[in-house]
Amino acid sequence: MKLLKPNFWDYKKPNFLSYFLLPFTLPIIINNYFIYKKKDKHSLNIKTICIGNIYVGGTAKTPLSIKVNQILSTLNFKTAIIKKLYTDQLDEQKILSNISTLYCHHERKLAINEAIKDNIEVAILDDGLQDRSIHYDLKFVCFNTLTWIGNGCLIPAGPLRERVESLSRFDVLFLNGNEENVSEIKEVIKKYNSKIKIFETYYHPKNMSKFNTNDKYIIFSGIGNPDSFKKTLLKNNFNIIKEIRFPDHYQYTQKDINKIKLYAKNLDAKILTTEKDYVKLDVSNSNQIEFLEIEMIIKQENELIKFIKSNI
Repeated sequence: MKLLKPNFWDYKKPNFLSYFLLPFTLPIIINNYFIYKKKDKHSLNIKTICIGNIYVGGTAKTPLSIKVNQILSTLNFKTAIIKKLYTDQLDEQKILSNISTLYCHHERKLAINEAIKDNIEVAILDDGLQDRSIHYDLKFVCFNTLTWIGNGCLIPAGPLRERVESLSRFDVLFLNGNEENVSEIKEVIKKYNSKIKIFETYYHPKNMSKFNTNDKYIIFSGIGNPDSFKKTLLKNNFNIIKEIRFPDHYQYTQKDINKIKLYAKNLDAKILTTEKDYVKLDVSNSNQIEFLEIEMIIKQENELIKFIKSNI
């Protein structure tokens, strides 16, 4: 059973429950210690870019993977996306397979080997920064500006897979949001890695012409950061009268959809969700439901392109 992310994870400072759970972070600390001791193994005849996070979920890894794939394609590289096979992440796998060659395997290095056999020049890994069995030519780490590092604690006391000090290991950092002021966050980042490249990103809706923002909308989502979805809608003047949240990668039941549609009928509202959620619905459930199609915009994208060209 999937659970919603605890609210206290995103407090600015640890609370009593966070301190109570600190002893249970020991397995993460031990695991990370041995991970750092390992040396990266090299992949032959292929370049690799890993796009991952240290904050669990909702940091825009998949949209960024799509964007980087588009950039590399315009540079005439033969690309593919690598994703570790998780049966509860079929939504992301479906989206990625629609826009690129996708290799999924229970072990990422086996997926990379398949890409090498197919003469792929650059493999983009959606997640995997903690996998030291692979050498990555570039390491991109993602954060959401609304949540940043949360309360700064490791799982389960907080939302972090690694301590914030691990920023020293990465080449590029992306801050995804809605054009908030991130100057304070950047100052913190530079304390841990003065050489890291920092780029800000935001979502741009591609199918706004389908919607009348004066209509009433019920929104629902099962994603890592539903606040980001809602804020994007509000930024584009949607009239949201009710929001329903589900855990990340949630598999909707007929009962869930019937309940959402009943809310919409009673409130005389339309239903809107994310593309990631929409692809999980079958044909019979998707009627009366629309999704917001978005693309990721990278500020100073030309600078990122130059960086990639000089390092790949």
